Amino acid sequence: MGWVTASPELVAAVRSPKQFLTYVSAGPLQYAVAEALRLPDSYHDELRASLRAKRDLLSGGLAEAGFEVYRPAGTYFVTTDIRPLGESDGFAFCRALPERCGVVAVPNAVFYDHREQGAPFVRFAFCKRTEVLHEAVDRLKRLAS
Repeated sequence: MGWVTASPELVAAVRSPKQFLTYVSAGPLQYAVAEALRLPDSYHDELRASLRAKRDLLSGGLAEAGFEVYRPAGTYFVTTDIRPLGESDGFAFCRALPERCGVVAVPNAVFYDHREQGAPFVRFAFCKRTEVLHEAVDRLKRLAS
């Protein structure tokens, strides 16, 4: 989704591929989906177990660090509420987080029509190597001290 301002020729050039992508949702990715469907069930079972373990590792660590955690059921992001840490501005919190403890997060307000409603929520990705998640959890626990 998006918009473009340009000469009529350029708009026409952009509109043509956009039309095909709109009606064929992520067309190029369909090859990857077809390949994934050919994989044995064990591959998907192992992936699900791995992601569940990583979700639980990060969720538990975030809770220990003082965040209120909303454990996801179908994504690889953990949403948290930063108010228990004495914070309320997700943008400011996320901008300062790398310097405070070397971890990054995304302010959920960017996904809200009314940004103030999402202001105290930030999300962390757990689709990382397990050792990276352990290090992130250790660093985030510094926020609680």
